[in-house]
Amino acid sequence: MASNPHLARLRRICLALPEAHEKVAWNSPTFRVNDKLFVHYRNNHHGDGRIAAWVKSQPDAQMDLVESDPEVFFVPPYVGPSGWVGIRLDKKPDWDMVAELVEHAYRMTAPKRLLRELDPAEPPSSPVRRGSKPR
Repeated sequence: MASNPHLARLRRICLALPEAHEKVAWNSPTFRVNDKLFVHYRNNHHGDGRIAAWVKSQPDAQMDLVESDPEVFFVPPYVGPSGWVGIRLDKKPDWDMVAELVEHAYRMTAPKRLLRELDPAEPPSSPVRRGSKPR
């Protein structure tokens, strides 16, 4: 499958996440963690004319996005009823937002041990004993 700039950019975003990997399924690249799908790239799926990413999401977020910009966001077939959102990569999306949505999809899918890699632990605050004065 020949690469294109949309897929190359999406691939960089997805594969930058801890233990994310790419797997071809349904003749298209999918991006997974622990072999669980969080992004699906689609190019002209069944002749729909879209170059898109289908991104795991939640129904309320899906509808907010579609209503905010129906030129870019859509409800994808098959996975749309579960809240996934389609993002038209051929309509010059805000790539920072794409990265944010991909990270959110990853967080919904990845195990907690990998999420800790995204959220470095804050240093523990120094304990103050009752009755003592902070230094």
